[in-house]
Amino acid sequence: MKVNYYELATMNRKEREALYRRTGLELDRLMQVVAPLVEDVRTRGDDAVTELTERFDGVALAPSQFRVPAAEMDKAVESLPAELREAMEVSIDNIRRFHERQVEPASWEMEISPGITAGEKILPIESVGLYVPRGKGSFPSMMMMAGVPAKTAGVKRIATVTPPDTEGRPDPATIAAARIIGLDEVYAIGGVQAVAALAFGTETIPRVDKIVGPGSGYVLAAKQILSTRVDTGLPAGPSEAIVLADDSVPVLTVVTDLLIEAEHGPDSAAYLVTTDASVARAALDLIPRLVAELPDERKRYCEEVFGNNGGVILAVDTDDAVDFINGFAPEHLQILTRNPDEILENVRFAGEALLGTFTPGTLANYSIGPNAILPTSGFARTASALSVRDFTRRMSFSKVTEQGFNSLAPKTLVLARYEGFAAHAGALDHRLEKKGEG
Repeated sequence: MKVNYYELATMNRKEREALYRRTGLELDRLMQVVAPLVEDVRTRGDDAVTELTERFDGVALAPSQFRVPAAEMDKAVESLPAELREAMEVSIDNIRRFHERQVEPASWEMEISPGITAGEKILPIESVGLYVPRGKGSFPSMMMMAGVPAKTAGVKRIATVTPPDTEGRPDPATIAAARIIGLDEVYAIGGVQAVAALAFGTETIPRVDKIVGPGSGYVLAAKQILSTRVDTGLPAGPSEAIVLADDSVPVLTVVTDLLIEAEHGPDSAAYLVTTDASVARAALDLIPRLVAELPDERKRYCEEVFGNNGGVILAVDTDDAVDFINGFAPEHLQILTRNPDEILENVRFAGEALLGTFTPGTLANYSIGPNAILPTSGFARTASALSVRDFTRRMSFSKVTEQGFNSLAPKTLVLARYEGFAAHAGALDHRLEKKGEG
């Protein structure tokens, strides 16, 4: 098994920046492939969804079968093994508690200056679509991470799409999670056709105002195409992680944590960054051995990741390591060092940071509470984890009294005239003239 190895000391800036590129995602090419599928759904609605579902998921569903019946969702909850249901309920409770802290007051206002008041109303988005993937596994955790903040924000209509199996059924644990959260509009369709259906609306699937949730490169490409039609939320593509480690943590711990995101799929990215050559050597030796113990599918994913978009990186010192991390802007960052809190102070760009040996990505992906739907592909430089704020909007309001107008209008008139907006100026002039007549 090949495991990439890099020494930053021997690499120039261009070579370092080449590592920042996520090779698993060729968005421009995928958009060309996806564009005709999106257009097909726009023009033919349910018929296109049916045909594309049969083509890509191998199951023929009539439009009347798209929506998952409430009885099936109830049965999924009742059929959950007690241990799994308890684990899901603990996770949902933690996720809810964290996201309730993000809820803002319904409105606020302030006095800008005498006679001038302004503020904002915070309102939930009317309708939202949640995309819950399935292709490389079953993800009730993604239902929880997307559904809980949407419900907490007070979104009126929450529609979920999630791919069916070859018999047309959604993942039972995923629809059980939806039911436990309190969601009832779930469609057993996935892929490009599901995203396009939410964006345009079909005969059986009403359109939504926003779509959130991670997916394959094809789903991400479809969301990019549809971004002029519907708000497609944060860019959440293939998983990626950097583990920063020194010699204070057992290499076995370091490598087991490194495999967490690598096993998500062949288009994932997973790098170990260390300043200690002995840690790097030990990891290079241990990675193939631990990967060999994984189930065949996960083993294959990890082999592709560590031979392509992953590996071990030796940094010159801690500053060099953090500089690389900030350049990469990973979705997940785990800091396994003597002083994780001190290092975090210098980290500027990461979707999330997990500190210390008892905070593996496994806990974060399921049950700590903060959202695990995170910006990928370097967008952690500008975007944040999914939150209640993604499901709300802000409407500003202002009120100016006569006193405030008389103070502000003459100065604003100067700006309007400078920019050449005669009507802008006229709206102030006639009021000022009327004041002069009085």
